[in-house]
This record gives sequence, structure tokens and C-alpha cells, in this order.
Amino acid sequence: MILISTFGCVSKNAFEMMENEANQLATELKNLNENHNELKDKKAEINSHKEALELEKTALLEDNKQLNLILEAKSDSLSEIIADQRQKIADQKSDNELQIKTAQEQIDNLDKENKDLHHKINQLLQEKEQEVQEVSSTYEELLNKMKSEIDKGQVTISELKGKLTVNMVDAILFDSGKAEVKDEGMIVLQKVVDILKNVTDKIIRVEGHTDNVKIGATLARKYPTNWELSSSRAVNVTRFLQENGLNPDNLAAVAYGEYKPVADNKTFAGRVQNRRIEIILVSKKQ
Repeated sequence: MILISTFGCVSKNAFEMMENEANQLATELKNLNENHNELKDKKAEINSHKEALELEKTALLEDNKQLNLILEAKSDSLSEIIADQRQKIADQKSDNELQIKTAQEQIDNLDKENKDLHHKINQLLQEKEQEVQEVSSTYEELLNKMKSEIDKGQVTISELKGKLTVNMVDAILFDSGKAEVKDEGMIVLQKVVDILKNVTDKIIRVEGHTDNVKIGATLARKYPTNWELSSSRAVNVTRFLQENGLNPDNLAAVAYGEYKPVADNKTFAGRVQNRRIEIILVSKKQ
């Protein structure tokens, strides 16, 4: 008996096409499975990386927390330091301002003292200039008044820095070995009185000087040494000045004996110069 297929006849080409399609689908399925496996591997890798990142994140968060704690502690400490420094600066500023104020006060005081000093110096200079002028005027008057004695070499008059000196050799005032002013000497001293009676702001110092020749035996009973002789002569001249009108408050008698020579005592001329009376005008302020 002959069977006839209910499916009918399938051509060879159609079969091959279906077979090729099946192979293609199998290949695609294989590829999909491979891709799926790769994706699974990548997902596992990503998950592993994600877990690592999570752990790193957790560690970073902990580090950040610790860092914040450290920063807060440091911030508090720094704030204290800043506050302390600000206080120190404020205190230093206050001290500086006080020092500046004190220094300025000292400068002002020094400036005032400097001005006062300049004023006093100017006053002293004016007074000194006036004194010099007065001494110079007195000097000129004495030169004119005592011209004859000066010409004879009996008197010398000098003026230096406001100090006026009238130098008289002893022979014009005293006899040899005596301390009393002789008549000729009184005439000379009266000329001095006439000029100095108008001088009220000076000390008039009368100095007695001798040479170094020792006092003789006879005279030594009255004047044991040249000290006594020069002293008596200075006092007698001073007394004459007082008795003839000069204020005793302005007078002084001084004895130097042989100890302030102006020339060499080894010569006769030197001894003559050393035996002298000096009338010296000096400022009361010296």
C-alpha cells in the first residue's frame, strides 16, 4: 500500500534555508550567552569595585570625621592664641601710647628747659657784655687818671675777660721794709679811689706780694716772714680804700707773700716786679 504524506513535499532549498536559519539562531544564541556571561562577569567586577569604593568611602568619612575633630580642636586653640595675641597687641599699644605720651611730656619739658636755658644764657651774655663794657670803661678811666705813674713804670693796668688788674710796685706805696702807706702812695691810691667809687657790682681784691728775700733780723721782730709783710701791706691799702669812700662789703685783702712771683727773683729787676700790690676787680658771681 502506498502512503501519501499529509505534510506534503518540502523542497531541498527550503530545508537548507531553515537549517541555515537554525544554525544562525544557534550562533546568535551562543553569542548572546557569551555576552550574558561577559555582562555577569562585568557586573561582578563592578559590584566588587563598588564594594571597594564603599569601603574607601566609609574610611574617608571616618578620616573626615577625625579631621573635623582635629580641625575643631585646632580652631579652638587657634582662637585662643588669636585672642591672646590680640590682647597682647592691645596691651602693647596701650603701653606704647603711654610711653609716647611720657616721651612727649619729657620732650616738652626739655624744650621748655632749653628755652629757659637759652633765655638765661642770653641774660648772662648781656650781663657779661655789660660787665665787660663797664670794666673796659673803668680801665680807660684808670689809664687816663694814672698816665704819669704808668709812664714812670710804677703802675701797670691790664684787663682780660672782664678781670681788671692795677699792679703797683711797692716803692710807690711804701718805704723799704714798712707796711704803712706813705704820702706819695696815698696820692696814687686816691686816683684809684676816684675811679672805683662808682663801681658797685665788683669785688675789689687787694693782693700783697713780695720777693723771696728773707726778712732781716731787725724787721723780723715785726714781720717774721714775707707772709706778714705782704699781709700788712694789703690790709693797709684796703683800709685806705675803705676810709676814702669804697664800700667795705666789696673789699678783700689777700696775702701771697713770695709765692706768686711774676718775674725771676734771681735778678734785681725781677725782685722789683715781684714786690707789688695788685688791686683786682672781679665779678661778684665768680
